[in-house]
Amino acid sequence: MSGFFKSSIGRKVAMALSAFFLMFFLLQHFAINILSVFSPELFNEVSHFMGTNPLIQFALQPVLLFGVIFHFVMGFILEIKNKKANGVAYAKNNGAANSTWVSRNMIWSGVAILAFIILHFIDFWFPEINTKFVKGDWSGTMAGVEGYRYYEELVHKFANPVRVGAYVLAFVFLALHLLHGFTSAFQSMGGTAGRKKTLQTIGTAYSIIIPLGFIFIALYHHFFNH
Repeated sequence: MSGFFKSSIGRKVAMALSAFFLMFFLLQHFAINILSVFSPELFNEVSHFMGTNPLIQFALQPVLLFGVIFHFVMGFILEIKNKKANGVAYAKNNGAANSTWVSRNMIWSGVAILAFIILHFIDFWFPEINTKFVKGDWSGTMAGVEGYRYYEELVHKFANPVRVGAYVLAFVFLALHLLHGFTSAFQSMGGTAGRKKTLQTIGTAYSIIIPLGFIFIALYHHFFNH
């Protein structure tokens, strides 16, 4: 197994697999969050289920955390290895003449996304861990709030225009990252040239719709709930 990760192909396959996993999680995360726009009650119910289900909390959540860390660490390793090997960045072809700006700057869009994830953890994940695992409160309720607290917490976070601006900017970087990363992941797994156009179409749709959806959620709660 260690030999697999030492090879260039092995590292790219591992990177692709972690990318697929994170893209699936992103889709699932969006499906839950968009409920906050259409049905706060349903959003609260689903959030409480996800936040208190033992399988999700004690099995899937650690896997997700590992997947995030693995993807970024592997990305930095690929960047360093490729620079040492031929002096070009990860996922770069043969210069600006035949590669896009996005593909040549995957590492920087990745850094921007990592900064956002840290902000997102500070905003939501760390307080949630503190409430449930430190304070031992799994009720999902909050003083002064009728029903579950999740919708109220979400709306409160998007009251600050600076934070909303940071979220919007981060999802713009995510869209740029996905525009190249989606197709690249399939190519690393052996996607054929004949399917490249189809994959690019699907990847472009995913890369634009999902980040745009998250931006819509942030802007909606900022402008219509305050």
